[in-house]
Order: sequence, then C-alpha cells, then structure tokens
Amino acid sequence: MATRTKQKALERKNSKDTRPKAIARYIRISPDKVRIVLNIIRGRSLNDAVAVLENTPKAASEVLLKVVNSAAANAENNLNMSRNDLYVAECFADQGPILKRIMPRAKGRAYRINKRTSHITVILDAVK
Repeated sequence: MATRTKQKALERKNSKDTRPKAIARYIRISPDKVRIVLNIIRGRSLNDAVAVLENTPKAASEVLLKVVNSAAANAENNLNMSRNDLYVAECFADQGPILKRIMPRAKGRAYRINKRTSHITVILDAVK
C-alpha cells in the first residue's frame, strides 16, 4: 500500500524544475533533422536563437521557432521573467511514434517506409 504519500508529493513538488519550458509533441519530422537545428541554437540568448531560426532554411526551423516563442511566452506570463534576460539552457528532440507505411516493389515484395515523428522540448533560463 502507499505510505507517506503526502510527504512524497511534497518532495516531488520541491524538486520540480521551475525553469520555463515548452514541449511540442508528435511533430511529423525526423528527430535527426530537428537535432541539426537544435545544436545551432543551444546555449544562445533568446534573441539570437530567434534570429538564427528565422534565417535558417531547414524544415525544422519553423517548428522550433514556434516552440522557442512559446517557451518565452511561458516565461513572461507565468514566471514574470524578462525576455531580454533569457537564453536557451536545454533543448532536445526525442523520437515519437513511427507511422509505418509500405511501398510496393517488384515481384510482389514490399519495402517499409518509416514516417518518423518527434517530441521537441525547449527549456529556457535567465542569465545570472
């Protein structure tokens, strides 16, 4: 049976990460393609990251721009942080579910096509 549930819940609440973040789930782009752009913006200030994403000709940059702006809005509205003091502390793309499709080939064979999805997380932090 569950014991010390109130104490455990309080410990979880105290150890929770309070940095502003945004998560986009089930995005229909491969995580490998997203990670290329994430490596460019990791560690940059918020204004630099937005400028880089607006000028990067990759498919993932449009989605990442929305996620970064969402995290910035969370910081401003929920945590009363200034947009000028923020930087991209952590960002990562995890693999989501794969849509498995079939491409017919010669002699009755079938090749699999994996349409990959991503879960994108961006965590901001204030410059100390």
